[in-house]
Amino acid sequence: MDKKTLLISTAFMALALPAAAQPLAALDAMTPEELLPLAQAEGTVTVYAFTSRIAAVEAAFEAAYPGIDMVSHDMSSTEQITRIKAEASAGIASVDVVYISDAPVVFAELLGPGLVTQYVPPRVVPLLDNSEKNPLLAQRLSTKVLMYNEEANPDGTPVSNLWELTTEDWTGRVIMVDPLQRGDYLDLMTEIVLRSDEMASAYEAEFGQPIALDDGIENAGQQFIVDLFENDVIMVSSTDDVNAAIGALGQDNPPVGFTSYSDRRDNEDEGWALQVANDVTPANGIIFPAVLAVSSTSAHPAAARLVIDFLMGDDSETGGEGFKPFYVAGDYATRSDIASHPDAVPLADFSAWSIDPAATAQIRQDVGDLILSLQ
Repeated sequence: MDKKTLLISTAFMALALPAAAQPLAALDAMTPEELLPLAQAEGTVTVYAFTSRIAAVEAAFEAAYPGIDMVSHDMSSTEQITRIKAEASAGIASVDVVYISDAPVVFAELLGPGLVTQYVPPRVVPLLDNSEKNPLLAQRLSTKVLMYNEEANPDGTPVSNLWELTTEDWTGRVIMVDPLQRGDYLDLMTEIVLRSDEMASAYEAEFGQPIALDDGIENAGQQFIVDLFENDVIMVSSTDDVNAAIGALGQDNPPVGFTSYSDRRDNEDEGWALQVANDVTPANGIIFPAVLAVSSTSAHPAAARLVIDFLMGDDSETGGEGFKPFYVAGDYATRSDIASHPDAVPLADFSAWSIDPAATAQIRQDVGDLILSLQ
């Protein structure tokens, strides 16, 4: 048998095997067209996702790939992490695809112990920066940033420096989800501590003198968190509650707060006037990856890879049906060939801090302990 015939024969035999019998490396190298018959034979795929927009992805995926039932579950990243770890301990294989934020915890508690594995569709490898495909695939960049009511503030953001949130003008008028309930909000607080030098400079710019730290407080980032809590920051349990409090129309003196820039997409449907406070010193919040991974216990490995490929979008400027729910102002595709939404602040001009998951993981628990002591 010559080399060409051997290669063709080997490829045919690989496609003839059920996906469960395929070496994972073989599945990782397949095109969507090669994955499709294997995924259809599997018949179903289960996705845990940290966004309600997964319902729109499910409908589009099933329309694109008849014969595959996509079962999606919308749950926060914190809930996903808890559930995946519990299922692994119980020997339960319930999920195929994990779509999740809170990368510092995901890398340490899911990827590190081998509960999820990396998969990068071959067709998008050249379109991603190295940090966007390692150690896990980043589908887009999401945010937790300061937002305000643009109806009540037609001239722009009412806050120009984060330290203003600790002053009397904003007592009881800053709102956010409890960082001890949602990991991305804890990541925000952690980044503020990691950026303590910038926070110290911002303090001096706002108040005209160097910052003085309370006893037991080590840096300006910790001091900001203490001062914010002492200024009666409002803690709620869901991002929707934050959005409604900030954005509801008809308010004379609405609060500001930290939420997702992309939630501005719901302004018309919900009767909100959310807008991002981009011109804020030293930053308006954080920008972080929304990552995709395959469960290590996936019972539908071909379908799992097909879903991830679909979520990465097609080759059009907007990413097509797979990326459509995320082609909104406030979400930024990692694919270099998908243009940002025309209504979005250009990524190069966006004032949020990019998190370093490894650095965040090192001090995250300490920041959580500080917040617990303040509640």
